[in-house]
Amino acid sequence: MTATTATFPAEAIAAFSAAYPDRHQRLTHRLTGHPLLTREAIAALAERHPQERMEFNLGTLPLGIRPEDTPANGLSVAETIRTIDDNKSWIVIKNVERDPAYAALLDELLGELEPIVKGRTGPMEHREAFIFFTSPGSVTPFHMDPEHNILMQIEGEKIMTVFPAADAALVPPEQSEAFHAGAHRNLQWEEDFLAKGDAVHLTPGDAILVPVKAPHFVQNGDAVSISLSITWRSERSVAEGELHSFNRLLRARGLPLVSIGAKPEAQKIARIGYRVMRKLS
Repeated sequence: MTATTATFPAEAIAAFSAAYPDRHQRLTHRLTGHPLLTREAIAALAERHPQERMEFNLGTLPLGIRPEDTPANGLSVAETIRTIDDNKSWIVIKNVERDPAYAALLDELLGELEPIVKGRTGPMEHREAFIFFTSPGSVTPFHMDPEHNILMQIEGEKIMTVFPAADAALVPPEQSEAFHAGAHRNLQWEEDFLAKGDAVHLTPGDAILVPVKAPHFVQNGDAVSISLSITWRSERSVAEGELHSFNRLLRARGLPLVSIGAKPEAQKIARIGYRVMRKLS
């Protein structure tokens, strides 16, 4: 795309470059009103999308909730979408890149960022996109995600409160280790955590870069919200996961743990050690 038609304006690319991969950062975009991101287009996508790739439940939740305690809304996906203004629900359509039109959109967006990403953390891998469709007042509980993520606000508004990654007071090492072994993304919430968070207000045309495993929660505004999340993995994110998984194996055997540095992809000996121990386990 040319500079005049790019989704991310030049100032957003500069801000992304200054922050990636370690800091969260507010960005801007030009996707508002895109024909694939209207309510009608999203409803049509949900009708043809695999049911197992959609998650929906009541959106009026506390910040800290166990996955097994998350209440269903009693509706089908189609009913949830049709009545989203009033049903107090939260929907995510996962892996929308499985649809060719949305795959092309994802490639277009990531292509604008790829030169910066490749130079910092290696090739973009495991590219995915998610659409969030939420009722007024919905809450996404305190959690973390394993990918580099840019959330793009399309309709409505929300506040995402983002916390520092790799803060052991927020996410103890044992919890990171369990997360990489398949534990749920939701985290335990304590009120005194709030002082460490940065509340970022997002309206249509705003976006936010969220680093790998930076804890966050989201509070929706007074209208229906539509957001698009574009994500990718990198050698750094994969390496960080390997080292936490290595520590889980070491901890179980009472062996000394590996210190995980700012550039885990460079810790090649420890990563080889993990792969050897995993094969022997």
